[in-house]
Amino acid sequence: MKRFAVIGAGSFGYHVARALYEKKNEVIAIDRSKDRVQAIEPFCTSAIVQDVTDMEALKGLGLEEMDAVIVSTGANIKHSILICFYLSRLEISRIIAKAEDDDHGEILMQLGATEIIRPGMDMAYRLAMRLTTPNILEFLPLEEDYTIAQVEPPQSFMGKSLKELDLRKRYEVNVIAVKESDPVRFVIVPDADFTVEENDVLIILGKESDLAKIRELK
Repeated sequence: MKRFAVIGAGSFGYHVARALYEKKNEVIAIDRSKDRVQAIEPFCTSAIVQDVTDMEALKGLGLEEMDAVIVSTGANIKHSILICFYLSRLEISRIIAKAEDDDHGEILMQLGATEIIRPGMDMAYRLAMRLTTPNILEFLPLEEDYTIAQVEPPQSFMGKSLKELDLRKRYEVNVIAVKESDPVRFVIVPDADFTVEENDVLIILGKESDLAKIRELK
């Protein structure tokens, strides 16, 4: 389980916090609006009414213990600038900030943000997947909990053939393609003798719960 703080519980922040929480992570949601905090409270570990444009207010929240802090303060550019600056001074290692445009994003990066994202509910879910399943690069949700995902194979897969790995039997997933890096090319429906090499990316079809088992491998 990872720990995240989401500052700003508007539309985007709400969906990020909820998606992270539904992925069984510890999530603290923070907003100056009591109504927004009440709305997100059932879908996070802790919901706090707090104006975090004040350095002292931020210090008391223990955000330095988080795996990442997501800043989503709506269209108020000044607030996001102050918050990113203060988080940087608190030496938060991963600050993910929502920007309104390219210039806003560049300013936030200069002030300490480590990643910039743009609005959208779909992006909120994709961000949650990327944060909680770091070896799943991209995904396409299908019916009945099935997903097509690009997966960075764990070290234990290296140098082994798909026949040896036997992912269909062991994890109930199917490798439908492989993206090789040297040279860059796609291998569609690789045969059983295909050997997984370093920097390969596996395109896998399976249930999210089964993909999670692969994610936990070393």
